[in-house]
Amino acid sequence: MTRSQLDSVSDLLLNSPLDLGGDLAKMRRVFDEILGSAPVPDDVRTRTTDLGGVPAVEVRAGATGSAGGTVLYFHGGAYAIGSAAASVGLVSEIARRTAATVLSVGYRLAPESPFPAAVDDALAAYRTLLDRGTPAGSIAVTGESAGGGLALALLLSIRDAGLPQPSSASVLSPWTDLTQSGGTMTTRAAADPALTRRALQTRAADYLAGADPRTPLASPLHADLRGLPPLLIQAGGREILLDDALRLAARAAHADVPVTLRTFPGAPHVFQGFAPLVDEAAQALDQVAAFINGHIQPEGRP
Repeated sequence: MTRSQLDSVSDLLLNSPLDLGGDLAKMRRVFDEILGSAPVPDDVRTRTTDLGGVPAVEVRAGATGSAGGTVLYFHGGAYAIGSAAASVGLVSEIARRTAATVLSVGYRLAPESPFPAAVDDALAAYRTLLDRGTPAGSIAVTGESAGGGLALALLLSIRDAGLPQPSSASVLSPWTDLTQSGGTMTTRAAADPALTRRALQTRAADYLAGADPRTPLASPLHADLRGLPPLLIQAGGREILLDDALRLAARAAHADVPVTLRTFPGAPHVFQGFAPLVDEAAQALDQVAAFINGHIQPEGRP
């Protein structure tokens, strides 16, 4: 049953009009239309807000979890498409499972605002939470695809700035290596229904704007990961970014970072976004929620 569901999602992605490496203005419209087409459940409440000059969408949902606290969320889209508002569907699934307030961050996009603008926005948002009195232990960081890479870059920036780390970070199908050097770029090329090396190279060039793709804040796989909080890494077995997740987990372990890696056979890139339709996606988000619940300290708890 689950594999059949995953195959259906892969077929849907394969026949989607979205081409990540295509005309940017068109792809931004298509991306938002696809993600925005799903109705928001009645128990989901959203409002726009501001985090140190960085726009965000606050998401709360009728929750079954117990974590409380705040989740800082970074959407995907290869640093060039996507938005905080368009990510509400996936974000609400996390909010519902954790009882946390989730803040989906509308960081600046390339090529209009290339690297390190997104990293600067992420750090500004985190600093704002701290400045408002939110304890670092009451914050969890989450991101998918490029947003997963950005979440890791934020952790590195927090460490280098001497700030307290959040309680944990969960990254879903993270894009961690803008050099595209992972072996699954080739071995999963025919299987991946969502991503291509060409598309990622196009968007990486937009984001980097001439910067070295091995720069740690652009490609956290190449960073010294020591001092980061506990990490949960999830990836699908059908995606070309699988090696970005596998190599990240190995480097985190070598850096003495507590790390949990979970791969899902037959799953495509960011399959978690299909949680209402796919059993394995719902199970993956249950794991994300359990990880957050196991580390976050609700505000007000001593």
